[in-house]
Amino acid sequence: MQTSSRGIALVGFDADDTLWRSQDFFDEAQQRFEQIIAQYVDLDDAGNRLYEVESRNIAFFGYGVKGMALSMIEAAVEITGASIRAADIGRIVSLAKELLQHPVELLPGVRAAVEAVAAHHPVVLITKGDLFHQEAKVRESGLADLFRRIEIVSEKDPATYARLFEEFGIEAARFLMVGNSLRSDIAPVLQLGGWGVHVPYHTTWAHEADAQLPDAQARMRSIASLAELPQALQALEAAASQA
Repeated sequence: MQTSSRGIALVGFDADDTLWRSQDFFDEAQQRFEQIIAQYVDLDDAGNRLYEVESRNIAFFGYGVKGMALSMIEAAVEITGASIRAADIGRIVSLAKELLQHPVELLPGVRAAVEAVAAHHPVVLITKGDLFHQEAKVRESGLADLFRRIEIVSEKDPATYARLFEEFGIEAARFLMVGNSLRSDIAPVLQLGGWGVHVPYHTTWAHEADAQLPDAQARMRSIASLAELPQALQALEAAASQA
C-alpha cells in the first residue's frame, strides 16, 4: 500500500459485536447451559465455573463456539461430578450447533459507516475466532466487498498486529483500529503506537473486559455507535497528521 509520511493511512475493523451481534447469543447459550446444570446441583456460580474452564482452555481450543462447547462439556462433567447424563451432553452440543447456524445480524448503520470510512481510507477486517465460523459470518454479512483484506487470526495481541502491519507495509502510527474490545482491538494497537476508536457493546465476555490501556489516551476515542465514527476518525486524523 502506498502511504504518505503522516496521518491515518489504513483503518481496521473488528467484526463480532462491532459490525454484527455475537456476544448476545453466547450469553443466551450460557444461560441455557446453567439451566442444564441446575438439574444436578444447586450452584449460583456455574457461569464463573464455566469461565474458569474456558480461560484455561483458550490455549488448546482458541476462541469461538467450538471452544466454548468443549469447555461447557468439561465444566459440566466437573460440576456434576461426572453424573451428567449423555442426553444433556447432547443438549450442550446442540447449543453449539445453534450458535454456528445463527444468522448474521448487522448492527444499526454498519454498512453506511464502513462505506463512509472506505470512501477516504482503505479498510481491512481483522477478527479472531474459529476460521470456518468467521469465514461464514463474513460471507453472510454482505460486507466482504468493502474490505481490502480480511484477516482471521487466532489471537489479537501486539505480536499479531505487528505481523499484520509488516504484511500491510505500514507503520503502526499510520493505522487506526475500530472495535468493541479494549483488550483485543484497542490496547494492543495503542501499545504499538497506533490509533483506536472504541465502540462499546452492551455485553462483553469477561475475558475481553480485562484490559489495561497504555498511557496513550490521546490516541483513542470512545463513541456510542458507528454513526459517530466519521467524526471521531476526522479528529484522530488531524492529531495523527501533526504527530
